[in-house]
Amino acid sequence: MKTIIKRPILTEKMTMLGERHQYAFEVDIDANKIEIAQAIAKRFSVDIQSIRTIRYKGKRKSQFTRRGRMVGNRPSWKKAIVTLKEGQTIELIES
Repeated sequence: MKTIIKRPILTEKMTMLGERHQYAFEVDIDANKIEIAQAIAKRFSVDIQSIRTIRYKGKRKSQFTRRGRMVGNRPSWKKAIVTLKEGQTIELIES
């Protein structure tokens, strides 16, 4: 069984979207909107109104060393922005 929800994304922009009942998560790159909705509803016991997904391509990175230039890539990843129904929230940070 694959893990669909990897981690919540906690940035200043996402914190402001939390006031509009929107939350962002890094999800498995192969997961679709239906699987994401089911995983979030099961884990946090909330009703989901809509989901938007964004795929990010991994950046190409290079480093100069004594042996020459080393080139590699960061991994690609996927972000899901989830809008909850009115009056529902998700506590991502426990006080």
